[in-house]
Parts: sequence; C-alpha cells; structure tokens
Amino acid sequence: MKHRCEWCGTDPLYEKYHDLEWGVPVYDDQILFEFLILEGAQAGLSWLTILKKRENYRKALDGFDCKKIAQYGDPDRKRLLADAGIVRNRLKIDATIRNAQGTLAIQKEFGSLSQFLWSYVDGTPIQNHWKDISEVPVSTPISDQMSKDLKKREFNFVGSTICYAFMQAVGMVNDHTVDCFRHAEVKSRI
Repeated sequence: MKHRCEWCGTDPLYEKYHDLEWGVPVYDDQILFEFLILEGAQAGLSWLTILKKRENYRKALDGFDCKKIAQYGDPDRKRLLADAGIVRNRLKIDATIRNAQGTLAIQKEFGSLSQFLWSYVDGTPIQNHWKDISEVPVSTPISDQMSKDLKKREFNFVGSTICYAFMQAVGMVNDHTVDCFRHAEVKSRI
C-alpha cells in the first residue's frame, strides 16, 4: 500500500488528485489560470468541495479560457450565479472575471502567465523536506510577495494563503511529506 500525504485522506477523487496532479510543475497558462481561479473559489471551503465541482467550472467558464472570461458581462454573471454546479458567490464570480482581465494584462507584459508566476521561484520548484504535515507552512515570504503583486494588478481572492496553496498545487513547491511516495516522484520530474 502506498503511503500518501495525510491531507488527502481516503476519498478516491482526493487520492487521484494527490497521486497525479498535486505538486507536479505546471507551465501551461490555461491550467495555471484554472488553478488560480479554483484556489480562490476554495476560500472558506474544502479543496475536496472544489474538486467535485471542477468539471462544472470547466463547462461554466468556457474551459478556463481567460480571453472569453475577460469579456463576460451581466448576462454571464447572472448565468454563473444561477449555476448550482459551481460556488455561487458574487464576489468570487466577479473576481474570476477581473482575474481573467489581469491575466491578459500579465500575458501582454511578460509574454505569459507562466513566465510571471514562475519568476517567484526563479523557474525552479522549491524542494521541501517536511517530515510531518504540521511542518508545512500556510504561507511564505514568496507567497506574500506574489499576493501583493497580484493585488496591485487588481486580482482578487489571491491572499498569501491562497497563493501558497496555488504554488503547492502547480508544483512551484514540492510539499509532499518525505514519507509520501509522491515526494521522490515529483522531485525526479525536475
């Protein structure tokens, strides 16, 4: 039996996410944008709740196409607020649209969202060696700076804790505990 990070429990969806995605470096702008939006949607909720709604988000948000989302107007806001398949929170929906607009501005200025975000770790994932889940931080000076920079660009739902969870999800940091079978696997992908 494989030993996993404690946080993923035994839910099959959570285990699949842990085993295949969490901590694997992502450089694709559309996937990075998806994770940024989903991490923001998770604020105040469990990640498992968001994972269960992930496919609904993909349908509701045009596959996380930030060019399309940046153009959303009132009819789209109303449609999203009525969609029981996603988190129907007006502030989070407005943030999704604003963050799509911000992403387009970042792409124009830096060439890609990936280039901008990965610059916080100099393009190389940070390899942590936590023995216990209690050692894993909820934020770091890097996530603090990322949060400040995104907020300056008028992004919302990008606090330092959300940014750190994002960094973990997209492999900017390897926060699998050392006893987890994925720690070495993720590290070897660098």
